[in-house]
Amino acid sequence: MTVVKTSLRNFVAHKGRMALSAIAVLLSVAFVCGTLVFTDTMSTTFDKLFAATSSDVTVSGKGASDSGETTSDNGKPPVMPASVLGEVRKVQGVKSAEGTVFSTSVTVVDADKDSLSPSSGAPTIVGSWNGNDARTMKITSGVAPKGPDQIMVDADTADKHDLKLGDEIGVISAVGTHEAKISGIADFTVTNPGAAIFYLDTRTAQQTLVGETGVYTDVNVTAASGVSDDQLKKNVKTALGGDVQVKTAKETADANQKDVEGFMNVMKYAMLGFAGIAFLVGIFLIINTFSMLVAQRTREIGLMRAIGSSRKQVNRSVLAEALLLGLVGSVLGVGAGVGLAVGLMKLMGQMGMELSTDDLTVAWTTPVVGLVLGVVVTVLAAYLPARRAGKISPMAALRDAGAPADAKSSWIRGVIGTVLTGAGGFGLYLAAAADKAKEGSLWLGLGVVLSLIGFVVIGPLLAGGVVRVLGAVLLRMFGPVGRMAERNALRNPRRTGATGAALMIGLALVACLSVVGSSMVASATDQLDKTVGTDFILQSDSGQLITPQAVEAAKSAKDVERVTEYKWSKADFTTPDGKTLKDTAITAADPSYATDLRTETVAGKLTDAYKPDSMSVHEKFAKDHGISLGSKIKVAFKDGRTADLTVRAITSSDVVIDAGAMYTSISTMAKYVPADKMPLDSLLFATAEEGRQDAAYTSLKSALHDYPQYTVRDQTDYKQALKDQIGQLLNMIYGLLALAIIVAILGVVNTLALSVVERTREIGLMRAIGLSRRQLRRMIRMESVVIALFGALLGLGLGMGWGATAQQLLALEGLGVLEIPWPTIIGVFIGSAFVGLFAALIPAFRAGRMNVLNAIATE
Repeated sequence: MTVVKTSLRNFVAHKGRMALSAIAVLLSVAFVCGTLVFTDTMSTTFDKLFAATSSDVTVSGKGASDSGETTSDNGKPPVMPASVLGEVRKVQGVKSAEGTVFSTSVTVVDADKDSLSPSSGAPTIVGSWNGNDARTMKITSGVAPKGPDQIMVDADTADKHDLKLGDEIGVISAVGTHEAKISGIADFTVTNPGAAIFYLDTRTAQQTLVGETGVYTDVNVTAASGVSDDQLKKNVKTALGGDVQVKTAKETADANQKDVEGFMNVMKYAMLGFAGIAFLVGIFLIINTFSMLVAQRTREIGLMRAIGSSRKQVNRSVLAEALLLGLVGSVLGVGAGVGLAVGLMKLMGQMGMELSTDDLTVAWTTPVVGLVLGVVVTVLAAYLPARRAGKISPMAALRDAGAPADAKSSWIRGVIGTVLTGAGGFGLYLAAAADKAKEGSLWLGLGVVLSLIGFVVIGPLLAGGVVRVLGAVLLRMFGPVGRMAERNALRNPRRTGATGAALMIGLALVACLSVVGSSMVASATDQLDKTVGTDFILQSDSGQLITPQAVEAAKSAKDVERVTEYKWSKADFTTPDGKTLKDTAITAADPSYATDLRTETVAGKLTDAYKPDSMSVHEKFAKDHGISLGSKIKVAFKDGRTADLTVRAITSSDVVIDAGAMYTSISTMAKYVPADKMPLDSLLFATAEEGRQDAAYTSLKSALHDYPQYTVRDQTDYKQALKDQIGQLLNMIYGLLALAIIVAILGVVNTLALSVVERTREIGLMRAIGLSRRQLRRMIRMESVVIALFGALLGLGLGMGWGATAQQLLALEGLGVLEIPWPTIIGVFIGSAFVGLFAALIPAFRAGRMNVLNAIATE
C-alpha cells in the first residue's frame, strides 16, 4: 500500500513532466482505436448496404463473377435469355421474380461531357429500375424513368454535380452513347458509400447496355412465406440446371463484402503498422522520461532505500507510475480514437466516400485493445529505468545528486550495438547480392530490423562523434553559447542517443521510401524511353475498355500515321510438355505493335509472332514448359475455338512494360473467336506523321472529345502521370509517418524540459555570472537543433542504405535505375533543424523565466 501511495504522490507531483509522455501514449492509442473504429464502421456500412440490396435469391448469367461484376471482355455484361424469368416464376416456393439489367462498365457524362463518376474510385452503375431497388431507394423528386428519353439519378450524385430535373446526361457503354433527360431523383434509405447510380426503364437499359432486348443480367427472386432462401435456391437450381449462377441473399452479400474486404484490410493493417511505428518512437520518449525522473530523484530514492525500502519496492514504485501513465494516456486515447474515426469519416466524405455516423461501430474489443496495448507498452518501456532505480545504492544516492555512470554497461552496449549493426549490414549486402527478389526480400527485412536495432543500441556511442562534428560546423560560430550547447548535448550521450533515435526511425522510413519511389519513377521512365516507340497512348484511367466507336474516332484523327489496337483476353494453354494451364493471359495486337513496343527477344523476331496462327511466349514460360521456336501450343480461346499456334518468338522476361505478355495477332484471334465475342481494346497506341506530333496530339484530343472516359497522353504526359501516382502514394505514407515524427518531436521537447529542470541550479549560476536570458534561450535552442540533426543524420543515412538495397531487388524485376532524391533528403535535413528550434521554444522560454536566486538555492 505504501508503494501505491508513493507512486500516486510522485505521479501527481511530476504530472507536468509526465504530460508529454501521456500525449505520446494518447496519440498512439488513438491511432490504433481510430483505425479499428473506422474500418469496423466501413464494414458495418457495407454489410447493411449489401444485406438491404440483395434479394432472397439472385439468378445471374454464367459468365458473371461471384461478386456480381458485370464487365466482360467485350465490354457488355454477361446476360441470359429472358425466358429464364418465366422458368423461375414457375418454380415451387417463388413468390415473385423480376428480371433486371445493369452494368458497371459505363461512363455517364453531363451536357458538357464532364464525367459524373465518383472521384473516390467507387463504381458507376447504370441499370433498370426495379422492385428490389425500390426497397432501398425512395423517389424524392420527379418520377421513375419511362421510355428511352428518361433517366433517374441518385440524390448524392445529383447534389455533388448540381443536377436537376430536365438536365440532359449521356450514358456511354460498349454499345454506344445514349442520351436522356433526368426524370427523377431518388435518395438512399441506407448509407451509400459513394457509388453513382443511374436508372433507365428495362427495355432502354437492355438496348443501352447490351444492344439487344429479351435478355437480363439478373433475376431477383422473392421467396414465398415459409420457404427458406437455401430451399428456394435448391428449387431454382434444380429447375434451371447449370447454365446459370444461383445465390442466396447471404451468399450475394458475402461475395460483395469479400470484394471490399481486401481494400479495407490493406487500409486497416497499413494504418496499424504506422501506429506501431508511433508506439516504437513513443517507447524512447517514455524511457527517456523515466530515466531522467529517476536521475533527478536519486537522493529521494536513496533516502527510501536508507529507511528500509527494498529494491523491489523501488522498482514497483516506478512501474506503478508507468502503469498510471499508461492508464491515463490509454483511456484518453480510446476517446480520441473515436473522435479520430469520425474525423476520418468526414475526410472520406470530402473525397466522395459517404459514411454515416449512424453506422459508427465501436466493438468491445477496440477499447480493450487500446487499453492493453497502451498500458503494456508504457510499463515495458519503463522497466529499464525502474530496474536502474532499484540498483541505486543508498550511500551513493546520498553522496551524489545523480546516478553514477556505468562504464561496464556502456562497453557492453558498444559491443552489442556493433555486432547488431554489422549483422544488419551483412543482411543488406546479401539482399543486394540475391539472384531472386523473393529470397532477397527476406534478407532485406532482416537487414532493416537488425540495422535499426543496432543503430538504436549504438546511438549513445555515435552521439559523441556526430555531435562534435555538428558542433564544429554549426555551433562554434555562436561562441561560448554554442560551445555550452554542444557540451550539454554531449553531457549525457545515452539521453541524446535515445532522443535522436526516436526521430531517426521516422526519417529513416521517409528516406527509404523516397529513394524507392524516385528509383521506380526513374526506372520506368528509362524503360519508356528505351522500349516505347509510339507517340501517344490512349486508355481509360478507370479501366474501362475502349469502344469500337472510340477506336474509329482515333483512327479518323488528322496527322496520325497509324493507330495500333491492343486487346487482352484469357485462354487455356496446352503446352508441349502435356500440361494444361487454365485462364492464361494472351495479348492480341496489330503487327505494328512490334514497332510501338521494342520488346527484346531471346529467340526469333517479334514481328513473326503476328503471322497467321503464330504467337510468342516469354523466356521463363518457355523454360518451364520446354518450348522452343517452332513448338506448337494448343490455345482454347475464351468464348471461341481451339487453335494450334506456332511459337515464332521468345521474348525476354527481363522487362518492365508488358512483363510476361504472350502475343498473337488480332487477325489470328478473330479467326477463332466470334465477332460478337471479340474482346474490346484495352489500349490504343497512336503514331504521328513525321514532324506532326503537336498537330496529331491536338487532333486526337479533339477526335475523342465525346469520349471523356479515355485519356490521350504523349510520353511526357505518361511519365508525369506515373510520377504523380507514386507521389500521391508517398504523400499518403508520409502523412501517416507524420504521427511518429510528432511523437519524436514530443520526445525532444520532453528531454529538453526535463533537462532544464535537472540543470536548474547550473542555469541559476550561469545567469548569476552574466549569461543573459537571450543567450540562455539560444543555448537551449542550439542544443535542441544539434539533437534533431543528429537523429536526422542517422535516420537519413540509414534510410538511404535501405532504399538503395531495396532498389537492387527492384532491379531483378527490371527497375534498374537507382536515383537518390537529393532535394527531398536535403529538405528533410534542413526541416529537422527547424523541428529542433520548434521543440525548444517552450523549454527555452521556461528556462529564461527562472528566478536566479531560487534557481541557485535549488538542490
